[in-house]
Amino acid sequence: MSTIINKPWDARYAGAVPHDASYYSKCLLGGVLACGLTHTAITPMDVTKCNMQVNPAKYRGLISGLRTIIAEEGAAAIWKGWAPTLIGYSAQGAFKYGLYEYFKDTYSNLLGKEDAEKYKGLIWCAGSASAEFFADVALCPMEMVKVKVQTSVPGTFPTGFGPALATMRADSAITRFPFGSLTPLWSRQIPYTVAKFFFFEKAVQFFYSNVFTAPKETYSKGTQLGITFASGYSAGIICAIVSHPADSLVSLMSKPANKGKGLGQIASETGLANLATKGLGTRVLMIGTLTGLQWWIYDTFKTVMGMGTSGGK
Repeated sequence: MSTIINKPWDARYAGAVPHDASYYSKCLLGGVLACGLTHTAITPMDVTKCNMQVNPAKYRGLISGLRTIIAEEGAAAIWKGWAPTLIGYSAQGAFKYGLYEYFKDTYSNLLGKEDAEKYKGLIWCAGSASAEFFADVALCPMEMVKVKVQTSVPGTFPTGFGPALATMRADSAITRFPFGSLTPLWSRQIPYTVAKFFFFEKAVQFFYSNVFTAPKETYSKGTQLGITFASGYSAGIICAIVSHPADSLVSLMSKPANKGKGLGQIASETGLANLATKGLGTRVLMIGTLTGLQWWIYDTFKTVMGMGTSGGK
C-alpha cells in the first residue's frame, strides 16, 4: 500500500508555470525591456516636464514647452538625457519586475496558502515596495545625471553622457553624486510602484471578474494583452498623482538656485500646491501611457516566453 505524502503549499509552484530561477531571470529581462525602452521613448515629454517643474513661469505647458526648448536649443535638445535614461531605467526595470515576482512569492510562502489569499493586496504592496527599494539604488546615479542634463541652463552643463557623468563625479561634493537623490527618489518611486502594481492587479482582477468572465485562458492572447494595457494605463494615472510631489522635488534639487538646500527647505519655499500641481497634467499623460506600455511590453515578453500574462482572478 503506497503512502501519500502531502507536500507543503509553495506559491512558486501554485500557478501554471513554476517560478524557478529561469522564470525570475526572464522577469528581470522583461523588466529591462519594459522600463528601458518606454522611458527612453518619452524623453521629449520628460525633458519638458522637468523644465516645467523647475521653471514653471517659462515652460507653461507640454506643447508650448516643447516649442520653447526647440526654439532656444534646437530639435535635438528634446532628447537630452536619453542615454542615462536608457541605462538607469533598464536597471531599475530589472529589479522592479524581477524582484516583485520574487518577493511576492516569498511573502506568500511566509503567510501560507490561506493567509496569502486573504491578504493578497498587502502582499502586492509589500512585494512591490521591497522590489522598488533596490530598484531605486540601481536607478539613482543615472537619474541624477539625467535630471541635471535636462534641467540645466543651456551651456552651463554638458549634455553628452560621458562628459555629463564625468562632471557629476568631479563635482560630487556639490552634486552629491551618485546617491544624493536617493531619499527623494524612494519617496517618489516607492509610492508610485506600490500604486502601479496594486492597482494594476486590482484592475486586471476587476476585468476578469466583471467584464471578461470566462476562464482567462479561453481568451486570445490579443485580448489578454489588451486587458493588460487598459489595466496598466488606469494604474498609471493613479501613480502619477501619488508620486508627483516627490518627482517635483527631484527635479528642483538640480536647480542652481537650490544648491545646498535641504529637501524641507525646497519644499517649504515651493509650496505643497505647486509641488503637487506644476506639470501634473503632462505627468499624468506621460505616466499613464508609460505604465500601460510597460505592462503591455512585459506581458508580451512573458507570453512569448510561454509564461502567460500577469494577474487574474
